[in-house]
Amino acid sequence: MQTATIDFAAARRAMLDSQLRTSGVNEGFVLDRMGAVAREDFVPEGARATAYIDRAIPLGNGRRLAAPLYYGMLLAEAKPTAADRALVVESGAGYLAELLRPLVGMLEIVTPEDASGTSRRKGDFTLLAVDGAVEHLPPALVKRMAEDGRVVTGLAVNGVTRLAIGRRSGNDIAFLPLAEIGIPRLGEFDKPKGWTF
Repeated sequence: MQTATIDFAAARRAMLDSQLRTSGVNEGFVLDRMGAVAREDFVPEGARATAYIDRAIPLGNGRRLAAPLYYGMLLAEAKPTAADRALVVESGAGYLAELLRPLVGMLEIVTPEDASGTSRRKGDFTLLAVDGAVEHLPPALVKRMAEDGRVVTGLAVNGVTRLAIGRRSGNDIAFLPLAEIGIPRLGEFDKPKGWTF
């Protein structure tokens, strides 16, 4: 039995036209990057045929690649420049880092597990992009940001995920939630459970 050959270039164009543009993501640099990066190369072999659907794709180990709209909106809000020193918290696929790589001056990647660890590089990242939704950012990760550094992430509040932007001010990030959108959660960034009255 012969399987049909998938035209991934056509699938990418359809993603741009039917998912990004129709949702208001029309920035040229976003469409260029998402049209150039082969999303099918960042999912398991068995999921390649569905790489461009408007849903998250399981990667294994409890991780998922978010729907294309999340990455389009994240890039548009991040407004990366060649002057940016970017830190990417990756969910395991490498897709977000590949989208950002040529748009920034320097890029470093950390896993969610390593994001709260110490690093020799402190206080100099101007852009933090998180590939998933978080309830909070650990203080060690915040300290890696430059004062007034930008953050673009998913923010999980009471089970609802939203795209959010933020800025470092002192030892904290002030977040502004923007749009409710389905974003895979990163459990490493859940707030510790406690009693409430």
